[in-house]
Amino acid sequence: MDKLIIKGANPLIGDVSISGAKNAVLPMLCASVMASKTNVTIRNVPHLHDVTTTLRLLSEMGCTTSMDEMMSVELDPSTINNLYAPYDLVKTMRASILVLGPLLSRYGHAKVSLPGGCAIGTRPVGLHLDALTKMGAEISIDNGYITAHCKNLKGCPINFPTTTVTGTENILMASCLAKGTTIISNAAMEPEVIDLANFLIEMGADISGQGTSVITVNGVDELHGISYSALPDRIETGTFLVAAAITGGRVTLKNAIYSHVEIVIDILREAGAEIHHTDNTITIDMKKQRPKPVEIETGPYPQFPTDMQAQLTALSTIATGVSIIKENIFENRFMHVQEMTRMGADITLEKNSAIVRGTDSLVGAQVMATDLRASASLILAGLAAHGVTEVERIYHIDRGYDCIEEKLRQLGADILRVPM
Repeated sequence: MDKLIIKGANPLIGDVSISGAKNAVLPMLCASVMASKTNVTIRNVPHLHDVTTTLRLLSEMGCTTSMDEMMSVELDPSTINNLYAPYDLVKTMRASILVLGPLLSRYGHAKVSLPGGCAIGTRPVGLHLDALTKMGAEISIDNGYITAHCKNLKGCPINFPTTTVTGTENILMASCLAKGTTIISNAAMEPEVIDLANFLIEMGADISGQGTSVITVNGVDELHGISYSALPDRIETGTFLVAAAITGGRVTLKNAIYSHVEIVIDILREAGAEIHHTDNTITIDMKKQRPKPVEIETGPYPQFPTDMQAQLTALSTIATGVSIIKENIFENRFMHVQEMTRMGADITLEKNSAIVRGTDSLVGAQVMATDLRASASLILAGLAAHGVTEVERIYHIDRGYDCIEEKLRQLGADILRVPM
């Protein structure tokens, strides 16, 4: 097990390239099992633990997979001979549930372990299972495994009671080979959902409405292989924007889509950052100033993303006043707060809100990451702190950030990964 050692209080300066979006690539990998006749190639794949785990999962199912040095993955699903997703792979990764819909739609059977992932609150898969049942699947849960059967999934209206990204993606994929029309209401509108829909359309799916709250899918007889490039990761984009802001630096992000992080940029401008963009770059300049206080409230896209809440909390710890951070998505997503207080942060929790009173500076300390985005926030806090910060349990960060310490070093950060 490794940890990160950070010597902070150095402004980040320079250019950094944003990797492909994990939350787009993972469902694409799962969707690839539905292709027939030709292979699927996915480009701009980030080098992440979750990607490696998904490829291992597909390989254990018999899918032939390969990855080249340019981070392109090629998959041949014609060799699949096992429709089983075991606990030892699924336990670390919430997105593993996304194999359920594609396997059921393509093969009529699947046995998938109930998933794991970050301990940030209740994220039930019941919405997925209820929708698949409405489409004609017979589903049982026994000994921690979901077993699903169907002769043919049938299109029907699906109205999610609450917005769910993975639920939308699972049913979107399952609907592609279903008989008839599926209309998904209260669908997630995230860019990653749009990217998945566009990926499926290129495979031959008949989909419309992606990017709105109502997606319509007319089932087709088969899907075929394609070559497709995943979009850049908007959460990595936002995290590096905050890294520049919290250190008072000036950074240009390459391979970044401004419109996908516009609400984060609006908040950073309120905090005092100067931000400009081109078609594929974003430049932020904090001019060595402390941030101003902000108020944010998380919600489904296009509202402020819950995956950026911890990072903005870190930024607020050194603001010139009081910030209010309200978390509406996950009930346990303030576990980073206790660790930040070890670094001198002044944060009070009231129900689902954090009241952050900015201090002149943070002080380096030993801290422990509890989930993926908390890991990022503690690294950001360490970059801003005076002295040395040691971040333990960083296996979380490797699930969602491609070589984060190497990219930060490119910008002048004094950060080192060492074994514990």
